[in-house]
Amino acid sequence: MRTPQVEPRTGMPAQVTVYEVGPRDGLQNEQSTVPVEVKAEFVRRLLAAGLETVELTSFVPQRWVPQLGDAEELLALLGPAGQGQQRPVLVPNERGLDRALATGVTAVAVFGSATESFARRNLNRSVEDSLAMFGPVVQRALDAGAWVRGYVSMCFGDPWEGPVPVEQVVTVCSRLMDMGCDQLSLGDTIGVGTPGHVERLLDALEDAGIGPDQIGVHFHDTYGQALSNTMTALHRGVTVVDASAGGLGGCPYARSATGNLATEDLVWALQGMGVRHGVDLEALVTASSWMAEQLGRPSPSRVVRALAGSAE
Repeated sequence: MRTPQVEPRTGMPAQVTVYEVGPRDGLQNEQSTVPVEVKAEFVRRLLAAGLETVELTSFVPQRWVPQLGDAEELLALLGPAGQGQQRPVLVPNERGLDRALATGVTAVAVFGSATESFARRNLNRSVEDSLAMFGPVVQRALDAGAWVRGYVSMCFGDPWEGPVPVEQVVTVCSRLMDMGCDQLSLGDTIGVGTPGHVERLLDALEDAGIGPDQIGVHFHDTYGQALSNTMTALHRGVTVVDASAGGLGGCPYARSATGNLATEDLVWALQGMGVRHGVDLEALVTASSWMAEQLGRPSPSRVVRALAGSAE
């Protein structure tokens, strides 16, 4: 299989953690139900490809996201996490946390919003009320020995409110980190961010005491900016990047949110710069091609299409 020519780029981190969100964020917006056995096999293939952090599912009520109503069944099929693996799940509230902890998970994430409009649509409450709800969730998760991530959606733009002030994003991020979250994920939910905007937000967060070592970035590729925005974040010291195998993804509460940054596209770029990532690109392409077959359509990832095509 073809691989990129390695030409190191100055200013890049030596190693990047790929935070794989395909099984959760990638599949949550699928209209037809994906069998739980298919989801489990997808996760197994991703883990076998060397992805050590794979976000599995969300413990939200089934009426919110029908595709993820099989969370307990999925975790039962997968069994305990292997050594060195981290398999986070999303929890919206204390009831979701109870369900998650009962399955033995050791990593959870809460998902907030930088804007009122999306908070209302995603959690049916205001930004302030959602943060108040997250407080005891985060504390109880930490008390149980779990690793906790805080997602913030609509960091770069909102389909109902338009541009989102950087200071507004920083306020929500700071509140989550003050609760004790181990990591913060900055979400460009509708994919409107640009490199300059990324730099400005990272600068503002650092001024607020949230450094790049505490941050992951989560870019959608609606306007083709996901990879360039990621490179900008890496150049500023971020070393955790959310990506979805095959470029799957969207958001059930924001129709303008299209696919995530494709994991294969990210890995190709990292490999070409000589940045360590621990992923077997060939195995990853095979896994994404397999999942595309299950969904009955080609993979959106350019790297998957290029490499799968060259192998035929």
